[in-house]
Amino acid sequence: MTDGAGRGQLARRGSRPTRRRVVQTLLRMVGSVAVMVTVYFLLPLDRSSAGAAVTVLVVGLVVFVALVALQVRSVLRSQFPGLRAVEALTISVPFFLLLFAGAYVVMAKMSEGSFGVPLTHTDGLYFAVTVFATVGFGDLTAKSEAARLVVTGQMIADLVILGLAVKVITGAVSRSRERSGAPGS
Repeated sequence: MTDGAGRGQLARRGSRPTRRRVVQTLLRMVGSVAVMVTVYFLLPLDRSSAGAAVTVLVVGLVVFVALVALQVRSVLRSQFPGLRAVEALTISVPFFLLLFAGAYVVMAKMSEGSFGVPLTHTDGLYFAVTVFATVGFGDLTAKSEAARLVVTGQMIADLVILGLAVKVITGAVSRSRERSGAPGS
């Protein structure tokens, strides 16, 4: 690569994304979240076993970590790291919440005493978001020890994993910007 080509790439990296690029990114984000939510609502979570529920939650968390790692790599390589980071977080956070929402629905179906009331897919998502937001309205609560352990696990993961994911992704944006010499990209 010649110096002229390298400068051209740096100039492009320092430029602002076009309106078309922003719209494409927004459509990808909305489409990704819509697909994840649709799949969540279509899954037959009321027919799962305890082993399947634990396996899905553990595998889902591993997939989440892999997803964040891929997102960081993508941010580092992106022409517009800030835009790519927003997309990464918009995909990672709903995936994480839907994963726990599914676990809550399965737990409620397996043991009616887990939450005091049966949980629908909507209730599971509502509860996962309530725990994530640390609002705790009190209308849905974990009653059994197993449910409380999973909720506690989500709370810890909310603080550690998502905090770390946000830090790593925003750090990738900073590193990418430093390498390109573009402070505002």
